[in-house]
Amino acid sequence: MKFNTKTIHGGQEHDPAYRSVMPPIYQTSTYAQSTPGGHKGYEYSRTHNPTRNALENAFASIENGNYGMAFGSGLAAIDAILKLLKTGDEVISTNDLYGGTYRLFTKIYEDFGIKFHFIGMENAERIEDYINDRTKLIWVETPTNPMLNIIDIVTTSKIAKKHKVLLAVDNTFATPYLQQPLDLGADIVMHSATKYLGGHSDLVMGALIVNDKEIAERLFFIQNASGAICGPQDSFLALRGIKTLHIRMQRHCENGKTVAEYLKNHPKIENVYWPGFKNHPNHEIAKSQMTDFGGMVSFTTKGNNYDEAIKIVENLKIFTLAESLGGVESLAGHPASMTHASIPKEEREKTGVVDSLIRLSVGIEDEADLIADLKQAIG
Repeated sequence: MKFNTKTIHGGQEHDPAYRSVMPPIYQTSTYAQSTPGGHKGYEYSRTHNPTRNALENAFASIENGNYGMAFGSGLAAIDAILKLLKTGDEVISTNDLYGGTYRLFTKIYEDFGIKFHFIGMENAERIEDYINDRTKLIWVETPTNPMLNIIDIVTTSKIAKKHKVLLAVDNTFATPYLQQPLDLGADIVMHSATKYLGGHSDLVMGALIVNDKEIAERLFFIQNASGAICGPQDSFLALRGIKTLHIRMQRHCENGKTVAEYLKNHPKIENVYWPGFKNHPNHEIAKSQMTDFGGMVSFTTKGNNYDEAIKIVENLKIFTLAESLGGVESLAGHPASMTHASIPKEEREKTGVVDSLIRLSVGIEDEADLIADLKQAIG
């Protein structure tokens, strides 16, 4: 089954009760039993729910995985991965990553005795310099948030396997439409399904997808025991969103390219970060592991002018100034004061997240309207 068909049919069966095309929303917490332990596969909705199960099957299908899991948020999904670790373990993470992930790592799990190494992974070979017998996990975002750096998943997976270390990839920015990390050697794929998978800015959700049965069983246990699951209504909305992922991503990519090229040629813009440019440091790796370059674009103003950046995001009319990304509507954000405010200034600036950086999530509106909006906002 090809990807465009998987988004609609992958992992799905018609509901057995009335053969409904879309899975019903099973808005129930519990299920009747004919005798103690006698049920039809469902006993309590924290553990299993038919609507959530349909979504989890869809997650697995579009990532070419064997097992999918849905969580109450992307951070809840990351939290479940970290619960595979124990005190004294070490994690190697990219240093350019979502601020909420950094906060979870440093403000919660460091207190439990887990050590994190934040390094630039654009040269994947340097990861090996940080591996020791306590290293249990390599955490990768690619493209990274918000600098759109590209990390070589194949090379990283070879290093991880050589040292028997788990490799987890946050695939939120690329989505399985553009990149499938399990096929490239990753052990765990994570999504903030709030973003492109849901696609309509109307839910908060996380996803994990794996191939290995043992890892899956451990994560399913954590999901049930910790209880950070999503409800059936959100599961229904996410499943609906996945059905149009392929056509939305095509337009996100087309519009992203147009916006990136416009900004690159604007006299008031200093730097534009988008992996589709030939001069992007890892453009060739992006070409090899992605089918296109996505709808995320970041840029800085001339002279790293904070006031100018704030003026631009406040003057935008079609782009909405808001947290999040990946919805059908275009969004603009100021990472230093919004999504990455939890990262200390000196740390975020090392990775390029300066005060003038603006991150755009380019939506699926008409590209002419998006360019006109940027033109009037930048001046």
